[in-house]
Amino acid sequence: MTKFLLTALIALAAPLAPPVAARETPPTYLDPAGKADAWAGGVRMVPITTPKGKFNVWTKRVGNNPKMAVLLLHGGPGATHDYFEPFDSFLPREGIEYIYYDQLGSGRSDKPTDTDLWTIDRFVDEVEQVRVALGLTRDNFCVLGHSWGGILAIEYALKYPANLKCMVVSNMMASVPAYNAYAQKTLMPAMDQKLLAEVKALEAKGDTANPRYMEILVPLHYEQHILRRPAAQWPEPLTHSFAQLNTQLYTLMQGPSELGASGRLLEWDRFADLAKIQAPTLVIGARYDTMDPAYMAAMAKKLPNGQFALMPEGSHMAMYDDQQRYFAALTAFLKARE
Repeated sequence: MTKFLLTALIALAAPLAPPVAARETPPTYLDPAGKADAWAGGVRMVPITTPKGKFNVWTKRVGNNPKMAVLLLHGGPGATHDYFEPFDSFLPREGIEYIYYDQLGSGRSDKPTDTDLWTIDRFVDEVEQVRVALGLTRDNFCVLGHSWGGILAIEYALKYPANLKCMVVSNMMASVPAYNAYAQKTLMPAMDQKLLAEVKALEAKGDTANPRYMEILVPLHYEQHILRRPAAQWPEPLTHSFAQLNTQLYTLMQGPSELGASGRLLEWDRFADLAKIQAPTLVIGARYDTMDPAYMAAMAKKLPNGQFALMPEGSHMAMYDDQQRYFAALTAFLKARE
């Protein structure tokens, strides 16, 4: 995201959906007894060790459920936990504990500038350090990865299979080359070709900071495939998350926009390795997503214990634009694993 888009979205932010009436939660769900983070409202700064030194990452626990705790892995890379805030309207009433988490370089976490830190392997190691620090185990530990967070979730499941109770991969294909191919063969041909040519020319010149770049992409791509509402109606948690985007990290790993990937993630492909993941896994796809929903359905079949949920009205942010179906599928999956 460029500064142009971020500034515009903050100014135009508006709510999308009315609040959902809460159900009665289990009496122990709000009991903080024995939680070291209780005095800070569930917030905990977790120290992590990296090849470049020690840093702190921000986490916030919501609820208390010894059978199900979901660590939320945000997208980007370099976005923040904030856009997950719709979870507050759905998971507490189901008694599901969840943990907000800003990855290193993001949000309220430390923001080192050494680009050697921005690798998949180091992020996976960070997630494991967070799990250990929070005392999560195979008895209750589930990861939910959205977009880039889905890459992180898959990589974590492959490296630390013994630690996972379950996994959710939301709006992320298991192959960046396949993601790029879908953009090239399906999404781009459906666009205004004159405007697309202008976008590609700006990319070829390395001029993606030009305001014209996102001026074209917002209505052409973002409002069609990221969140299917006019940008003027995008919700504050999402626009705030984008406003905090670590653009150095994002551009280095993903590239300048969501119109395909061109950074360090360019060759990432784990589709064949999905067969090694034994943890029960929910794959969430959406009809209008930047990610091919048919490919994501195939991912669920490849996973030994996978299942697929399609959001027929959703896009990349299906938690907003197909919200009721999204959370119905998610909470049903989590409750069944509890």
